[in-house]
Amino acid sequence: MTPITDIAVTCADGSSSTLADHAGKVLLIVNVASKCGFTPQYEGLEALHRRYADRGLAVLGFPCNQFGAQEPGDAAEIANFCSLTYDVTFPLFAKIDVNGEHAAPLFRALAAEAPGLLGSKSIKWNFTKFLVDRSGRVVARYAPTTKPEALAADIERLLDA
Repeated sequence: MTPITDIAVTCADGSSSTLADHAGKVLLIVNVASKCGFTPQYEGLEALHRRYADRGLAVLGFPCNQFGAQEPGDAAEIANFCSLTYDVTFPLFAKIDVNGEHAAPLFRALAAEAPGLLGSKSIKWNFTKFLVDRSGRVVARYAPTTKPEALAADIERLLDA
């Protein structure tokens, strides 16, 4: 299987890249949306980013409009909203699909390595979270209802490993 950090992603500015800049870090990868009931989780994600970035955590946000059209904006609108409303400083990427024929390769890989409830590989809603260890292995998948602060102990375990 291709390492998570080698999978192509599209940056918010439309350029192609990989997550190679984050190789060797613990990653928290989240599909996000600006008009969702879970949108206040941006605050908790940013708190994790600020608390653990110096120890090697990278929080990565991937906007998605597949669930109730809850991310209607373009990249500039999304970045502006996140910055002004939640003071988000962690990286946000281009808007993607996480399910279906046009699902981003990163989320296909994440869902395959960490299936959801009853083995489902589909993403059920915005703010599904994937925790990846320093070697690029997906170690956990968290439901949208799981608040970011509840991940602190799992993140610390991986940072200390």
